[in-house]
Amino acid sequence: MKHVGFIGLGLMGKPMARNLMKAGYPLTVHNRSRGPVDELAAEGATPATSPKEVAGQVDVVITCLPDSPDVEQVVLGPDGIVEGGRPGLTVIDMSTIAPAVAIRIADELARRGMRWLDAPVSGGDIGAQQGTLSIMVGGDEAVFQDCLDLFRAMGKNIVHVGGNGAGQVTKACNQIVVAGTMAAMGEALVLAAKAGADVARVVEAIRGGAARCWALEVRAPQILRRDLKPGFKAHMQYKDLNIVLDAGKTYQVPLPVTGTVRELYTAMMAAGRGELDNSAVVTVLEDLAGVQVRGEEESA
Repeated sequence: MKHVGFIGLGLMGKPMARNLMKAGYPLTVHNRSRGPVDELAAEGATPATSPKEVAGQVDVVITCLPDSPDVEQVVLGPDGIVEGGRPGLTVIDMSTIAPAVAIRIADELARRGMRWLDAPVSGGDIGAQQGTLSIMVGGDEAVFQDCLDLFRAMGKNIVHVGGNGAGQVTKACNQIVVAGTMAAMGEALVLAAKAGADVARVVEAIRGGAARCWALEVRAPQILRRDLKPGFKAHMQYKDLNIVLDAGKTYQVPLPVTGTVRELYTAMMAAGRGELDNSAVVTVLEDLAGVQVRGEEESA
């Protein structure tokens, strides 16, 4: 069985790492803050003090980090994975980063005889905890097949989508739909509230028809009871939308709807709401309309 390293034990990374341990994989872990490392060490993981130390002990290193610069630093920087890794080491990045950065890192690792997969995920903290994430994987087919059992320990919908960078392009497409859906749902809830309708019953009605979606089924009931704690933080959604729009420029694809949605999240950042759930974009629309969405969870 492969010895696995996991770097980045945040809201998503820690439960993903825990699921690998539950599947029986020996795990070495590292994180910028020590708390999650100590927590997983108490459950049987081996702690490490740097990405270099992790890479020197394992067959596969998985990273789950906030943004492109973080991944570049952890993989290629001082005390990084490349300094501890040997030829044949596989690096799987499960962060959401720019496709161009994923390709650049893959090329640099290949020059050192190391293998790369970009494998961003979707499904939020619930999917990470339950091991039901969607995983979109870019990289060599043979490397993907070699690591498939690892992915199966963390997710359910696992798709190899193409070569290096293709996983991140797919995640960009995913985030277009996710953020657009959150904004559209927010508009619908605010309109219902401002018009004096029973918002919970509106949700019940429309989620059974063509508007049915995960956001209405999972996030709308939370909004109705004003539970805006994060499953996926708004500031991370904002970061992802900037990646999406940069990709649009790179590939000369106009993304007018996504550009407008990004500005709603910009307003969230300006209002100091970046730590809330990404569905809390509804609060920006509430401010504009002068109304607050509320309802009974039981009715939703």
